[in-house]
Amino acid sequence: MSTVTVSPKYQVVIPRQVREEFDIRPGEKVQVFVYEGRIELVPVRPLRRLRGFVRGIDTSVEREEDRA
Repeated sequence: MSTVTVSPKYQVVIPRQVREEFDIRPGEKVQVFVYEGRIELVPVRPLRRLRGFVRGIDTSVEREEDRA
């Protein structure tokens, strides 16, 4: 677990290990949530970067006869 310091301008630096693990790049946006007494940062991913992330998932679904 990493510790960061809040600057006088209320800014924090995301540690390198976290940036690399989540592939966060300069200029990207993150959403900030307050959840159960803590602050959470969630990267906002453009749809283009999400393309193919569930490759190989089983998409066969049993359908009703009138929905074929």
